[in-house]
Amino acid sequence: MKNYIFLCFSLIIVFSFNSYSQKSKTAAGDKKYDSYAYIDAIKTYERVAQKGYKSEDMFKKLGNSYYFNSDFEGAAKWYGALFEMNTAVEPEYYYRYAQSLKSTGQNEMANKILSEFTAKYKNDNRGKLFKDDVNYLDEIKANSGRYTIEDAGINSKYSDYSSYVYDNKIYFASARDTGNFSQRKHKWTNEYFTNLYFADVDPTTNKSSKVNKFKTSINTKFHESSPAFAKDGKTVYFTRNNYVNGKKGKDDNKITLIKIYKATLDNNGKWANITELPFNSDNYSTAHPALSPDDKTLYFASDMAGTLGQSDIYKVTINGDNYGAPQNLGNSINTEGKETFPYITNENEIYFASDGRPGLGGLDVFVGKIEDDGTISNIQNLGADINSPKDDFAYIIGPVSRRGYFSSNKDGGKGSDDIYKFLETRKLQCIQELTGIITDAETNMILPETKVTIYEGQNIKSTTISDGSGAYTFPVECGKTYNLRAEKQDYTTKEVSITISKLTGKTSLPIALDKSTCKVMIGDDLGKCFAIKMIYFDLDKSNIRIEAALDLEKILDVLNNNPTMKLDIRSHTDSRATFKYNESLSDRRAKSTISWLIKNGVAKNRLTGKGYGETQLVNGCSDGVQCTEEEHQMNRRSEFIITEL
Repeated sequence: MKNYIFLCFSLIIVFSFNSYSQKSKTAAGDKKYDSYAYIDAIKTYERVAQKGYKSEDMFKKLGNSYYFNSDFEGAAKWYGALFEMNTAVEPEYYYRYAQSLKSTGQNEMANKILSEFTAKYKNDNRGKLFKDDVNYLDEIKANSGRYTIEDAGINSKYSDYSSYVYDNKIYFASARDTGNFSQRKHKWTNEYFTNLYFADVDPTTNKSSKVNKFKTSINTKFHESSPAFAKDGKTVYFTRNNYVNGKKGKDDNKITLIKIYKATLDNNGKWANITELPFNSDNYSTAHPALSPDDKTLYFASDMAGTLGQSDIYKVTINGDNYGAPQNLGNSINTEGKETFPYITNENEIYFASDGRPGLGGLDVFVGKIEDDGTISNIQNLGADINSPKDDFAYIIGPVSRRGYFSSNKDGGKGSDDIYKFLETRKLQCIQELTGIITDAETNMILPETKVTIYEGQNIKSTTISDGSGAYTFPVECGKTYNLRAEKQDYTTKEVSITISKLTGKTSLPIALDKSTCKVMIGDDLGKCFAIKMIYFDLDKSNIRIEAALDLEKILDVLNNNPTMKLDIRSHTDSRATFKYNESLSDRRAKSTISWLIKNGVAKNRLTGKGYGETQLVNGCSDGVQCTEEEHQMNRRSEFIITEL
């Protein structure tokens, strides 16, 4: 799929620091490149390169020109030439090079470049996703083999993509037969502009009839794509270049971007009242609308201000003819790359295309669960049936029939993009079980009748008792992180954290408990019995974190079982930051700890506390002394001194 429809207009950054003499040699190519005439730019640059001329700037532009046209073999070649000259390039070139390598089957080299990308640019979520899921190919393999796929029967030798089924008709974008071809080519790709077409389709087999042009004023001499119909069929949303009423709009750089438009059926059954949506702008793109099943929310892709990456997925509420403010779906789904072509089902699923998550190359199709708070969880790659090393996108599915369509420029198609139909033979469902054995840490003896509690965040999800063989079992969700607490008389309570596999199966978490041998007296630190060195707080904060709550539960349990015990709670910092700031911060943290215990039932008169800041360092790490992080950590501690028993 060509990037002109993926919101890349404002994202093509020319990083050029060459001398005038270097620029002059490629001036003709630069002019074409800067006007987005990438096919012509490639020809000019490659003629220069064949004569032995080398330039980082030229190699970047050559790689980009191929990349933006989804020719990943050409992109890999010229990005490779760039990296031979210099690896101190902008982060995006690492990622584009890795994506291009994956798309040409060079996975080992691609993963090497991604590892370098992750090491150099630690704050980029694409690198974090790769680091957290280095076995992503295993997940893709496990999610494969679930479809039967065929050519949709509506493709041409031109670009065909982005289908939508309504009222037993399939609507889609195509570059075929668009009139006067000599005047209708898009200089980005050297292909024709796309209009909307349709064909009748058998709902039980997905077989299509003859293709017809959507003869309506919706189609213009520029691009139209991505139709989405309301349930009553009287409203359609679609993507179009910034063009309405015969006028072409441009951004501040004189570039025509793309927008979402709406049309309604008039009394004569014709599409009329074509208007752009109120959150559009001449200076950013909006595209690829998708309606929620109840028609009350519109999802779309955009690169508007606030976008995390090159394009993000947004949503707006619909109330009649009024629209709410666009809401970015956030980093639970969006990355620094491209997220686009959303599709929503009545099972609270969102399908979308992304090149920012670990995949096979280019755009892959993913699915996630829409939670009640609007975040997206349990995002999974659909597998190698749908996805390929090229661009795969615009996935739609019937939730009952499990039949649907997607678009791809993968090898073997008729045109540059093609539409494929499919039948999903097995739903993508990850089923996981968390199991383990509770044992004595010293003797390895099994410990039956141990209370095991599983937490999701700070909330108790479930509690069980280990059986005669010391075993426990919990049903869990794939990919989520849980905290477990094991409690048994005469043993020290233990908490552990576990992240569940994203593949169907069982996750094992054995827990070994230490015998409780701690005896305390007045003046002792109760926290040492539980190896509590620090109550964890977020940076510069004093609110209780999940990890802190789990440790404080231990203190709370002892106080509840020893009603005459009193504690003095002391909070300490390291020497970094100012003396006054550390004293104030530690005091707030001590008071926050006391407040948590009081809130959970401890009488106020049993607790005292104070923050000591950096006044009681346990080592020599004072101001101006070079210390390791571990040495500073020794000074950041919490104490629970017993004052009465």
